[in-house]
Amino acid sequence: MALNTIIEIKNAAIYQGNHMVLNNVNLEVEKGQLVYLVGKVGSGKSSLIKVLTAEIGIKEGEGSICGFDLRKIRNKEIPMLRRKLGVVFQDLQLLNDRSVRENLEFVLKSTGWKNKFEIDKRINDVLEKVKMELKDYKFPFQLSGGEQQRIAIARALLNNPEVLLADEPTGNLDPETSEDIMKLLLEISITGCTVIVATHNYNLIKKFPSRIIRFTEEAMVEVNPNTSIDL
Repeated sequence: MALNTIIEIKNAAIYQGNHMVLNNVNLEVEKGQLVYLVGKVGSGKSSLIKVLTAEIGIKEGEGSICGFDLRKIRNKEIPMLRRKLGVVFQDLQLLNDRSVRENLEFVLKSTGWKNKFEIDKRINDVLEKVKMELKDYKFPFQLSGGEQQRIAIARALLNNPEVLLADEPTGNLDPETSEDIMKLLLEISITGCTVIVATHNYNLIKKFPSRIIRFTEEAMVEVNPNTSIDL
């Protein structure tokens, strides 16, 4: 593995139960890269993200992320891996009965943070990064879709992840808000955090070109960012 490689998968087969979703998967991603995963619903994008978070194991081939061997990882090591990952879920999974600050505080405390000063400082830092520092007192249902997405990204950044995985982060947003979210993800990648974005939004890919991995017919291939893609 090269020095800057953060994700490496070789000749892997990915299964959901007994059903093979992807075969002969090969992927190498360096630190700080932004990579798009594109393809139709059910083509394997979300399955790959589940492999990277060790929710699905690799039965054939090899795989590693953040120094963890995905083929051999033990159950007790999975929480340690996930502390190195930030995940932005498609359905956000924000707690509507807690304020923005309480949502973020809950995550930090559940991952071992105890010092109140350090917790408050970290929450302030991530809220400032996503430009939501003035809305920490609001509840998720009081925020717009774009604001909720920013909070979801802030939550994913709390533990300084080496890799940020975003599953359809602009799926329910208007074009202008989608662009703002994509600019934020690009800024995050520039800081050195690897960003993997599963998306159907080809307009965003054209506006913010980067590496593209296309999923189709149990396979994934890299395509030229300048190539016209039928999503």
